Amino acid sequence: MTDILTGSYTAFEGFTRIASGSLAEVALAAKQALNRPATVPVLIYDDGTGRPVDIDPTVSDDELIARLPYSGAVAGIQISSSVSEPRGRGRPKLGVVPREVTLLPRHWDWLNAQPGGASVAIRKLVEDARKTSGHADRQRGAHEAAYRFMSAVAGNLPGFEEATRALFADDDRRFAELVAEWPADVRDYAVMLAFTERNDEAVH
Repeated sequence: MTDILTGSYTAFEGFTRIASGSLAEVALAAKQALNRPATVPVLIYDDGTGRPVDIDPTVSDDELIARLPYSGAVAGIQISSSVSEPRGRGRPKLGVVPREVTLLPRHWDWLNAQPGGASVAIRKLVEDARKTSGHADRQRGAHEAAYRFMSAVAGNLPGFEEATRALFADDDRRFAELVAEWPADVRDYAVMLAFTERNDEAVH
């Protein structure tokens, strides 16, 4: 998945892909399209999440770039700043974010009995879970990204509902068959969002 600084983005003018690349490059291309007389919407999508990114086409290019969400909210997601724990001697500096966790007493008893205490135990549990479920999590995220894009652009295209069912069934062949007659740019982008990881694994 993409992130704020290194992620890639794609702009569509109706069913036509007009730009792909960094957020700055794509935003400038979208601005040009938005400032032309048009009868179709111009939208930017985050390639990692399928979420739209809003820009203001009425400002100058420099101001547009300055306003891009390199730190802060991107496509409706607020990125929280890290809060550093006080450092002990020889202890590596780790960025941590305090959050409330509600558990039953027996859970706290078990966590507190683990080496390093509750915080260290929870971190280890999370890391282990990430290792064992990482593929499934990425797969689910890819399907959700594709669905967001498809809902915004392809909701009225033939076979949309059947394609959605194939998407969440992780049936890439059926999905490809159902979207085959869609406009080429929409079809290819939806397939890319939904099954890029699988294609990458096949190549490697």
